Amino acid sequence: MQSSGGGVAVVGREEGERRMRVGTGEAERLFGSGGPEDWVEWDRRVRGEEEWYRPDDYGVAWEHGAASRVLAALDSGGPLSDAGLALVLCRQDGRIRQRALERAGGRPALLPLVVVRCADWAGPVRERARELLVEALDAEAAVRLAPLVLRLADRQRGDFALGLLEQVLRREGPGALLASGDRTARRFAYRLGVEEGRLSAVELARAAARDDDAVVQGLCADAALAAVADADVVDVLLGARAPRVRGAGVTGLRRLGRLERAEEFLADRSALVRACARYVVRQLGGDPLPWYRARCADPAPPVGAPIGLAECGQRADAGLLWPLLDHPEAGVRARAVAGLRVLDVTDVQRMRRLLDDPAPGVVREATLALLPSTEALPEEWLLRRLDADRPRRERVSAWRLLDARGEPARLRAAVALLECGDGDVRLRARAESVVRRVLRWGARDRSAPEVAGLLERARLLLDAPARGLNVPAFGLESPVLRLDAPVLGLDAPTSRREATA
Repeated sequence: MQSSGGGVAVVGREEGERRMRVGTGEAERLFGSGGPEDWVEWDRRVRGEEEWYRPDDYGVAWEHGAASRVLAALDSGGPLSDAGLALVLCRQDGRIRQRALERAGGRPALLPLVVVRCADWAGPVRERARELLVEALDAEAAVRLAPLVLRLADRQRGDFALGLLEQVLRREGPGALLASGDRTARRFAYRLGVEEGRLSAVELARAAARDDDAVVQGLCADAALAAVADADVVDVLLGARAPRVRGAGVTGLRRLGRLERAEEFLADRSALVRACARYVVRQLGGDPLPWYRARCADPAPPVGAPIGLAECGQRADAGLLWPLLDHPEAGVRARAVAGLRVLDVTDVQRMRRLLDDPAPGVVREATLALLPSTEALPEEWLLRRLDADRPRRERVSAWRLLDARGEPARLRAAVALLECGDGDVRLRARAESVVRRVLRWGARDRSAPEVAGLLERARLLLDAPARGLNVPAFGLESPVLRLDAPVLGLDAPTSRREATA
C-alpha cells in the first residue's frame, strides 16, 4: 500500500510540475502582449475550466510539485515570480486570491489582474484590489489599462475601475489614449477630450478626417464645427475620405457663405455628401438642378453628376442620361444607369447590351435596373450566361436575373450552376442553398416531369463530390432543363414561415 501511495505522489508531482510550466508560460506570454479579451479569458480558464490548470485529480496535482510550492511561498512570504502569482490571483478560493493581492503591490505586470479582481464577487478581494488600483493608476497606467477597464465596465461591479479611470484621465488628459489601437478606448478618450475642452477645433477636425471609426468621426466632426467653423477647420473636414466627415464639412460651408465651394461637392461620390451640398446650395440662394443639367450635357461630366441629376430631377431629365450610357468612362456609365433607375425609366433592349459591359460596376447597375423587367429577357439566353467560361460579372448578373423570375427559373439556374463544376465558391453556395431548400420543403407537385427531373439531377450533383462520382452534364437541350413547358406547382416555400402558413 505504501508503494502504491508513493507512486501516486510521484505521478501527481510530475503532473503538477507539467501543468504549472504550461500555466506560467501562458502568463509570461500575456505579460508581453495580452489584450483585454486575453486577460478576461485567462481569468476564466485559470479558475478551473481549462485542462492544463485543473486536472482530473485536482487534489493530487495541487498537493505535489510546483503548485504546492507556490501556495507555500504565498503563506510564508517567500519569493514568488509574477507568473506564479498570476496563477494564484485567479484561484477559485477567494481567501487565496485575497492573500495573493497582498503580494501584488508594486508589480506593474500584474495590474491587469488587479483590474479584474476589482470586479470580484468576493467583497474582501474586491476591496483590496480597488485599494491597489487607486495606488497604482497614474496617467501611464491608465492608458495601458483603459481597454481592459472598459471591457469590464459592463460587469455588475465594474463601475469602480471605470470611474477611477475617468477621474485620472480628466485630471491628466487623454494623451496617448487618443491614438490607442483599441476602438472603444479611443471613443472614450475623445469623448472626455471634447467634454473637457482639451482639443482645439483643428485637432478635432484632423482626428475626424484620419480616424477609421465612424463614432469618433462623427463626435469629432460635430465638436469641431460647434467650436468654430472657420475656413481651416472646414477645409480639413472637406478633405476627409469618410462621407460623414465630408458631409459635415460641406454643411459648415453654409456658415461661411461659400456657395461656389459647396457646388464642387454636388457631384461627390457619396449620396450623403451630395445631399448636404444640395441643401447648402439652396440655403445660399442657388439651384442645384441647372448645375446638374449643365454638367450632364458636358462631354466630360463629373462622375457623380448623372446620379445627382436623378436625385433631384424629373423623368424628363432622362434624355440627358441616355447618351451617357456610351461614355468612355466606366464610372459615368454606371452612374447614368443608376440615375435612370432612380428616375424609373428603363428600356430593356438598351439596358440589355450593358450586361456585356467590360466594367463590373456598369453590369451591376444594369442588372439592378433590369430586375423588375427580368421576364422580358429570354431565359435560355440568361442560362447560357451562367457557363463557367463567362466572366464572373456576367454570371452573377445572370443568376440575379434568373433568381428574380421565381422558383422555376431559380431551380433551373441552380442546377445549371451545379453542373458547371467550376471553382466559384460563392455562386455554387447560392445554387446549393436553393436546391437544398427545395429538397427540404418540397414542391407542391413533384410529379411534374421537369420538377422531378430537376430535383433528381440536383440530388445527384450534391451527392457526387462526397461519393467521388462523376455526373455527366446534361446541357440546355436535355429534357431535365427544357424550357418549352411550364413547371407545374413549383412554388416551394422559401422559409419555415411560408411552409407553415
